Amino acid sequence: METLEEKKLTITRTFDAPRALVWDAWTEQKHIKEWWGPKRFTNPVCEWDAKKGGQINIHMKGPDGTIYPMDGIFIEIEKPEKIVFNGGALDGAGKRLFDQITSVSFMEEGKKTKVVIDLHFKNILPEAMVNIGGANEGWNMSLDKLETLLLKLK
Repeated sequence: METLEEKKLTITRTFDAPRALVWDAWTEQKHIKEWWGPKRFTNPVCEWDAKKGGQINIHMKGPDGTIYPMDGIFIEIEKPEKIVFNGGALDGAGKRLFDQITSVSFMEEGKKTKVVIDLHFKNILPEAMVNIGGANEGWNMSLDKLETLLLKLK
């Protein structure tokens, strides 16, 4: 099976919230369920066990009702500084469309928190290029939703 070359993407966002609150929003399943995924997407299935070796299983539901499943495993948790997990989008048969390593760093900047997300995609199947092409926009929509949630939690 042919795969495409690797892709990398870095997204940086500063939130007007303390690092402990931003950390909780990234590590507590009840919060992930609220902000994960692009605008107008929901997460009817959201399993997020933020500990080393913990499982990730999310089914994002698009506005048209389409389900976009993903899975993964937490590789590293360094409270409150860093989260690393692998994962990837799944097709309808549960096969990975690509592999993704996501590293999220949390840095205090006064009363704000700078978050840097490094994404490394590999083993990309041709049918996954739409996912990879929309990663920057999708992640930024998710982070907009996270920002809204943080305002409610403050």
